[in-house]
Amino acid sequence: MYQNRAEALALALPAAVFAALVFLLPVVVLLSEGLRMDASWTLGVFTAFFSESLNRTVFMRTFRLGLEVTAVSAVIGYAAAFAIVNMPPKGKGRMIGLITLPLMISPVARTYAWIVILGRTGIVNETITGLGLSNTPLRLLFTETAIFIGLLQLFLPLMILSLISALENMPKDAIPAARVLGANWFQVFWKVILPLTREGLVVGGTLVFTGSLTAYITPAVLGGSKVLMLETLLYQQVSVANNFVSASVIAFMLIVMSFAANILLKRLAAAKKKR
Repeated sequence: MYQNRAEALALALPAAVFAALVFLLPVVVLLSEGLRMDASWTLGVFTAFFSESLNRTVFMRTFRLGLEVTAVSAVIGYAAAFAIVNMPPKGKGRMIGLITLPLMISPVARTYAWIVILGRTGIVNETITGLGLSNTPLRLLFTETAIFIGLLQLFLPLMILSLISALENMPKDAIPAARVLGANWFQVFWKVILPLTREGLVVGGTLVFTGSLTAYITPAVLGGSKVLMLETLLYQQVSVANNFVSASVIAFMLIVMSFAANILLKRLAAAKKKR
């Protein structure tokens, strides 16, 4: 047994070393740059970064939009996933195909489509002015609302697919049993569906939240230079200001927030399970 384990470790060692050199080492080097100032290790770079009001605003906006997109994705995702799971097999396959289809389209194309929809001469403004709700086109592009809509459309399929998988693995008689015992639909969701699908919610929430934090194309196109996110600010710090220290700080925060979100969701799910 121990000999087989040693042989397996020996076979896996080259792949582990390669992965560490190619993936882990660059991240460590990048993060270490965010902790250095004037050739010395210090946390002063974070203090200097957050001392600027623009950086604080961008950080809070990114964090808030990430939470909002994740929360709305969970609400819509549960409703859509529950409806799809209860469809006939043929209809279920078609719906899953339609949900998967946007993932095969480039995020650039999907984001630029919102310019046609939300622009001053886009479908939304044409409808509003045509109905007489406004005399002038509304400013929808280059706003937080536009970024929110773009991120939601971009990552919602990941949440729906995660919840579909979790709902399909749930016992088929759980909901009917709860209804027979007198539980209303809110109680069924809170006491039965949510605890039994928490793993899918953790996976979907992690994918949506981290994706919203680290997305670049959507905030850059729909937010522009007027509504900055951490990723667009990072690009400006590198390409315009040539400030690699601030860029490293932003990269450090993005990685930490991504890992923290996954750990927090897992602990919340574990705490719910113990109850």
